[in-house]
Amino acid sequence: MKIGLFFGSFNPIHIGHLAIANYMVEFTDLDQVWFVVSPHNPLKKKSTLLDDYSRLELVESAILDDDRFRVSNIEFSLPQPSYTVDTLVHLKETYPNHDFSLIMGGDNLKGIQKWKNSDILLKDYNLYVYPRPGSNLESWKDTKNINITQSPFFDISATFIRKGIKDGKNMSHFLPPQVWKKIDQLGYYQ
Repeated sequence: MKIGLFFGSFNPIHIGHLAIANYMVEFTDLDQVWFVVSPHNPLKKKSTLLDDYSRLELVESAILDDDRFRVSNIEFSLPQPSYTVDTLVHLKETYPNHDFSLIMGGDNLKGIQKWKNSDILLKDYNLYVYPRPGSNLESWKDTKNINITQSPFFDISATFIRKGIKDGKNMSHFLPPQVWKKIDQLGYYQ
């Protein structure tokens, strides 16, 4: 089975994440997308994160029973900060019959040289890259293992959503209804 790993803080998961995952399953050769909830991205401040299990619960409620998607807390039990290359080694050992690829935004591809063992990621894994603001992907389009997708462009960020909620704005149309309901009921990001 070909699995696309969509790593992220998902702080919170929003309609842009789901649209990209849906695109990857429907318009590429991936069979499933796994949302890998990261407890700590080494390139981000941990203090801005909602707790790990609350974010995991929001992703679970967002994907409901769609069998094309799966949520993973694999990084919760690995040493922190989390490094993608280490998680991939663990996943390959745990699921030897799966073929894992990475799903990432063009902004992440632009900075991939900062990632731990980026040379291994670029050599040993397929990357499915979607456009993001300010990411020029021309220089990567003929690179082996890098698939520049034509997925729709979404200029929605979790930072924008968190700020809107904090400012008392109704952000319901940027989130799956069940995610908005939980965020609103539990007072997240206020």
